[in-house]
Amino acid sequence: MNLDFNKNEDKMKLLISQMEQRLQKIYLGGGKSRIDKLHEQGKMSARERIDFLLDKNTPRFEMGAFAGYEMYPEHGGCPGGGVVIVIGYVSGKQCIVVANDATVKAGAWFPITGKKNLRAQEIAMENKLPIIYLVDSAGVYLPMQDEIFPDKEHFGRIFRNNAIMSSMGILQVAAVMGSCVAGGAYLPIMSDEAMIVDKTGSIFLAGSYLVKAAIGENIDNETLGGATTHCEVSGVTDYKCKDDTDCLTRIRNIMSKVGDYEKAGFNRETPALPKKDQKEIYGIVPDTRDKQFDMRDIIERLVDNSSFEEYKELYGQSIICAYARIDGWAVGIVANQRKVVKSKKGEMQFGGVIYSDSADKAARFIMNCNQKKIPLVFLQDATGFMVGSRSEHGGIIKDGAKLVNAMSNSVVPKFTIIIGNSYGAANYAMCGKAYDPRLIVGWPTAQVAVMGGAQAAKVLVQIEVASLKGKGEEITPEKETELFNKIKDRYDSQTTPYYAASRLWLDAIIDPLDTRKVISMGIEMANHSPITKQYNVGVLQT
Repeated sequence: MNLDFNKNEDKMKLLISQMEQRLQKIYLGGGKSRIDKLHEQGKMSARERIDFLLDKNTPRFEMGAFAGYEMYPEHGGCPGGGVVIVIGYVSGKQCIVVANDATVKAGAWFPITGKKNLRAQEIAMENKLPIIYLVDSAGVYLPMQDEIFPDKEHFGRIFRNNAIMSSMGILQVAAVMGSCVAGGAYLPIMSDEAMIVDKTGSIFLAGSYLVKAAIGENIDNETLGGATTHCEVSGVTDYKCKDDTDCLTRIRNIMSKVGDYEKAGFNRETPALPKKDQKEIYGIVPDTRDKQFDMRDIIERLVDNSSFEEYKELYGQSIICAYARIDGWAVGIVANQRKVVKSKKGEMQFGGVIYSDSADKAARFIMNCNQKKIPLVFLQDATGFMVGSRSEHGGIIKDGAKLVNAMSNSVVPKFTIIIGNSYGAANYAMCGKAYDPRLIVGWPTAQVAVMGGAQAAKVLVQIEVASLKGKGEEITPEKETELFNKIKDRYDSQTTPYYAASRLWLDAIIDPLDTRKVISMGIEMANHSPITKQYNVGVLQT
């Protein structure tokens, strides 16, 4: 191993350590004292409930752990978005589990909570994945009601999705394990089966205080909407459970009897580990963004037997297209190449930039994968499309549009891994969040923005200086440098993977060594949902 490898490895391990430290804090939700209070009430925490529910020693993927990260400081924060969402296995069936975290503002819904819940339902609908709700929530967070209540992508969309999933035949199981109030009371009852924990679970449209204020009736919450009421009087819930353990065991029993599903039929052979050491990924990704590396070295450490077949290897070399297997699943890989390569014409092609020939190649490869029913994996590390008169005159916009068109209309599932840069139109063409990847995750080295901080600052400083000069003001070099640094610092803070993950532009930030697991679990869940649409790219200029 050379010195550069060691530097790269040290930097990656430091970034992973920082990520894990932040996650450990997020895992505490509202804090240890609030978890202890739940225990005193005879309740498990959201994470303890999920741990008990999921099959032991099976893979799992937590979606949106960084949701709400460093957001809402004026409201005391919202760790994890106030809800824990995990894709895992219950009685051998792959499911998505949604558990309100009652230690965070009593499980109340912030705007990011709504967005995260809707993402979970989107995953369930796209993949026909059973969804289990572990309900323990005080409902909408009233100080921010205008940002979570009335709009299309707000709280009400949850119940609309409950109805749509029911019509699609997607199994929904709900367990009321704490508060379930107001509009939130519809969620468990719009599920296929609902259970409630005695003494700690409650369901009502309005609690005892509001009932007293509204109609003058004196009644306690347990009589109003406790387990006995809803299992023996109203018939709203289907099962009465004595405690959290009994409730979660009942869900496992229900899932153990669920029949198999119609499969999409994605090709899978016996899985094999890469022959090359996966841990070497740590030393391959450069410690700074101005250095090159060969994306093939990464691919060899992600795919089975370190083996792949490269499509048009000598053409359009700033994008690598290859057929391979990941954990046995056949995949088509579309990967940006940061290594500077020499084109057939003898011209140097800059690393991490998409050229016309590369866009054309990738578009054709994506069409081939759709023709063969092969899931697509995008490995992003690109600063954008090539600019300048030569590229513009050569039709870079047309070729870029061709790639976006082919990718947007894909009917096979798409999975996106942001390894490094994800800037501008490259984010779009390489299947960014706006293009419906089934899962999109970033390594700790990921950056998502219109452009890099330095480039953005240079552009914005030029505009600012021109504006000030137009007003007759003179800008000294020192003032210009100060302005540049101020803009760059602000811009850089918005390009981190944490900024992206907090707003759910990414489903997760992951250790690179978890990449194979995430892709494999993703294709497995996509295999629940047969492809019903024909691949058609519409108007595609040639």
